[in-house]
Amino acid sequence: MSSSTGQVQQGSQTLEASTEHGRLRILGFWIFLAGECALFASLIGSYLALHGQTAGGPTAQQVFNLPMTGAATVALLSSSFTCVLAIVGMQRGSRGAVTGGLIATILLGLCFMGFQVFEFVHYYKEGFTFTNSAFGSSFYTLVGFHGGHVTFGIIWLVALLLTTMRRELDGDLASRLYVGGLYWHFVDVVWVIIFTVVYLMGKMG
Repeated sequence: MSSSTGQVQQGSQTLEASTEHGRLRILGFWIFLAGECALFASLIGSYLALHGQTAGGPTAQQVFNLPMTGAATVALLSSSFTCVLAIVGMQRGSRGAVTGGLIATILLGLCFMGFQVFEFVHYYKEGFTFTNSAFGSSFYTLVGFHGGHVTFGIIWLVALLLTTMRRELDGDLASRLYVGGLYWHFVDVVWVIIFTVVYLMGKMG
């Protein structure tokens, strides 16, 4: 172990997998993500079954604003890139790269959430609410549930940033950063699916 960088490697193992506890943490998190995949799949399936039931209210073609949602998507996908930079910095033992990558990821995540709040307010003013149709209920449940995951991810990344700033980059912290990165990439991938299924397909009818 190098005291100047805090980098730990055993053979060909990366820093985050350099301890048994770290490897078990990563394995357990993959199992957790499998459950999350099933949960989101059920929500997306429910949306697909109900999106045509507008009860005479606004339809997807009438209310969805693709330029606004597209800007939010760019922000979230860009945050995935900055998260990669943070993880690469962690594997190289660079505290500066980790903190810089995490800060950029957090800011982009906040930007995405700002777009989503503005979007929901805009839709509400257009008469598209949670209670006016099955379409509205399924939309807000799916997209809002994802937004909750992004919010949790931002809080998690803030906690990791504060931890990284005050302690050495050892195997334990590296595994925490790695699973935090996995979670962030997961919510990004889920959003790509939601953007395609909900917004793009909704606009196309």
